[in-house]
Amino acid sequence: MTLHDSLTLVFRIVIAAIFIVLTLAGAAFLFPQQVLTIDSGTVKAGALVVLGGGEGRAERAAQLYHNGDAPLIIVTGYGDCLTNVQTLEREGVPASAITPEPAALSTLQNAQYSVPLLRALRVQRVIIVTSWYHSRRALACFEHVAPDLRFFSRPAYVDFEPKSHNRTGYGWHVNYEYIKLLGYWFSYGICPLQP
Repeated sequence: MTLHDSLTLVFRIVIAAIFIVLTLAGAAFLFPQQVLTIDSGTVKAGALVVLGGGEGRAERAAQLYHNGDAPLIIVTGYGDCLTNVQTLEREGVPASAITPEPAALSTLQNAQYSVPLLRALRVQRVIIVTSWYHSRRALACFEHVAPDLRFFSRPAYVDFEPKSHNRTGYGWHVNYEYIKLLGYWFSYGICPLQP
């Protein structure tokens, strides 16, 4: 093989790789719900963990609680923990079923600070409740922190319209989530490619 042939081959490989990356990026932008969402469907667990930071999460947890999907709820997240606890109580969840965790400042800390509470409650099966666009990273964080526990995802779908996600107020959150996924993968080794 000549030098010219080698350079041509390398050029073709680079062009193909760029095409694949751009195609995947386009698909991720056009179909964020299919890429970012993990929804485990109907499942029973020992506890729900509601992550702070998004609308509809506490309401979704209350719905799952009333459906009998889990008898306990851990509310995690600095800043809106108290508000989420109040929302749960307003939605008819008894205070005795709620455990607040108000210190977590990130998704990874949500997992790190909630897992000891789950272990103290002797819970083996856990439903994570967060926003749809955050569900992949949240689930990956909890599985990374406690691979011996079984985690499921039942996200909140507030005001999501697939064809207009950038006009609903979620565009920034959705697009930034891709950056966070890569950041968590490279910084903490938390792979977002799990099913």
